Amino acid sequence: MKAIVLKEYGIPAVLQEQEIDVPVITETQVLVEMYAASINPADSVLRSGAVKDILPVQLPYVLGADLAGVVIEVGSKVTHLKPGDHVMGIPTNNGGAYADYVAMEENALAIIQPGMSFYEAAALPTVGLTAWQSLFRYGKLQSGQRILIHAGAGGVGHIAVQLAKQAGAYVIATAREFNHEFVRQLGADEVIDYTTTDFTKAISSPVDIVLDMVMDRSATVLDAKIGETRRKSYSVLKDGGKLISLVAMAINEHPQIRGIKAQFVHAEPNHDDLVSILQNVHEQKLKVHLSGIFPFTSQGLSEAYLKCETNPKRGKVVIQRKQG
Repeated sequence: MKAIVLKEYGIPAVLQEQEIDVPVITETQVLVEMYAASINPADSVLRSGAVKDILPVQLPYVLGADLAGVVIEVGSKVTHLKPGDHVMGIPTNNGGAYADYVAMEENALAIIQPGMSFYEAAALPTVGLTAWQSLFRYGKLQSGQRILIHAGAGGVGHIAVQLAKQAGAYVIATAREFNHEFVRQLGADEVIDYTTTDFTKAISSPVDIVLDMVMDRSATVLDAKIGETRRKSYSVLKDGGKLISLVAMAINEHPQIRGIKAQFVHAEPNHDDLVSILQNVHEQKLKVHLSGIFPFTSQGLSEAYLKCETNPKRGKVVIQRKQG
């Protein structure tokens, strides 16, 4: 089968097409034919080699943490899925989506409702789970609370803004001026241009939760440094508030300040959470925004990464292998 593989760390152009074996599923797995996949910042970080010392992968490696497609085969202990089901989810080991066929755990998949396109579904798993789990599992967000969402126009950000507003929170988001109207339409009560305004001066009263997705130049993903955005975020939090970071893996090691709990979060495959996210989409309470659709080729994937890494982010970029 065809896959697009990482043979060496580097820029997007290092990705190459290669024929590899179709995966053999275990008794708890299903084999999914990939119709669409999507791009996530974690894929860029892995591809670049920035975290190879702590999260090494065996090269050649197939990236891709989101996909949507059709079930082809099921293991003997799979109980809720059957061949022909349209599904979305996160591949086993958080990688492998950029291939014709992918082995996946049943718990990491959910059935797509009729009327939802594969490319829309492929855009949702990682950003949807990350936003959902950050807000409700770790943040325990309640109606009436105030939340600051950094990068509110991005993949996770634009989903988090919608979910937080649906939960009854007062939502403050940061975004470039270009994205202000977009973020307001998602439900943000206030939008701050982080390129021209110090958000600590623009926020009139403390917030209960900060959702941080900003990769500061002053601190790497593995660095124990707090980083400028996170340092400032502490100053706008209430005593006992929560700072949830999607980019600072070392944040759990920081000394507690004013009772503020700092937590690094990454998406965990979870069937029930995926179903909840899809139900919100079905009820038109949640919409994923697509900023680009690229073909399933090494050039298409390279161009998709370049779009994500060099342009102001708005929603998600997807790879389409097959229509349906």
